[in-house]
Amino acid sequence: MSEQQGRWRKPASLPLVAEGRPDAGTCITRRTFLHKSLLYGAAGAASYGLFPLLNTIDLAFAQTGQAFRFAWVSDTHLYPRDVNTRFVEKAVRAFQEVQAMDPPADFLIFGGDLAQLGDPVELQLGAELLKEVKIRKVFIPGEHDWYLDMGATWNKMFGASPWTFDHKGVRFIGLDTISRAPDFWTPRKMSAKERMGHMATLDGTLGGAWAAVGEEQLRWLDGTLARWPKDRPVVVFTHNPLYEYYPPWNFWVRDWLPVQEILKPFANVTNIHGHTHQVLYNEIGSMRSIGMLATSWPWPYGPEGVPALTRPMVRADPGDHFDGVGWGELSVSAAARVDNEYRMWRKTVYAAAPEDSGTDDNRNQVLSPRIADRI
Repeated sequence: MSEQQGRWRKPASLPLVAEGRPDAGTCITRRTFLHKSLLYGAAGAASYGLFPLLNTIDLAFAQTGQAFRFAWVSDTHLYPRDVNTRFVEKAVRAFQEVQAMDPPADFLIFGGDLAQLGDPVELQLGAELLKEVKIRKVFIPGEHDWYLDMGATWNKMFGASPWTFDHKGVRFIGLDTISRAPDFWTPRKMSAKERMGHMATLDGTLGGAWAAVGEEQLRWLDGTLARWPKDRPVVVFTHNPLYEYYPPWNFWVRDWLPVQEILKPFANVTNIHGHTHQVLYNEIGSMRSIGMLATSWPWPYGPEGVPALTRPMVRADPGDHFDGVGWGELSVSAAARVDNEYRMWRKTVYAAAPEDSGTDDNRNQVLSPRIADRI
């Protein structure tokens, strides 16, 4: 194990669920794990890690007194129409389904990676598709939106992060976790497209551990929550998860420990994030984290570090690389509950072996350098 890998692995020895964990109502309910129960039975479905068309995670929040719903869509990874129309079609489907919610959602949060290569043409296409959604829309960026022009087009079109607003007793916070990559491009005299190309690769080595909240934003987060009651609900939207899952793919933020220190005093914190393109759930202290689906493609689970509280999502049809994708519908009830439903576009489950999840014995995952790094 290299010194760098050792630094990555060390925080993983911390308990996933520490003292002051969310109350019992925040855990994934048994029905989350049930799938095809008529075929497999409840125990079999849980052991295979299968998920239904609609997956519900029940969480408990402080009393809001008002019921409402909101939607999450992210990771559309749009190319120009003349390059790829399939991703466009999936994004259109998600936006149409959000708009058709009945009763309507109070707002839509777009969680980053609207574009694939940060091209203004891609971002403009995304903005046009988003016109399908007539409700309020808020945005956080992904790395694919950012590194062609360092966020200039994104910020102009969709607004800068961080931001916060209060809605029916819940404080919502949007953070930028993607703009703090160490400058690898200037010493190498890279063009903007070359920089974007490296940042658009999941296991790119030049970008390194680019995911972070950053000192300035940490101070902002601390100040934003300074006067918020400790028992009132907080929802933090980020592109990357706010804990260490798998650093080589930036399935984390490198300053996740300081983030946890700021959020630790609050009894009801939920982080909703994209980037991982998979069903994912974790708890650290009183914060629970929900990983959301992409509309573009499902990423495999990391070779290690998958949270113990996650029931892995198998890819139902290995021949269909668009299977296992979708969006998320979330509701906050007046009875102080929040439901997350994965709107997964899946018809039939073809595979049921535990190895299909990629998280059991890792026999089907071998780490090796990218081809580009071997040349």
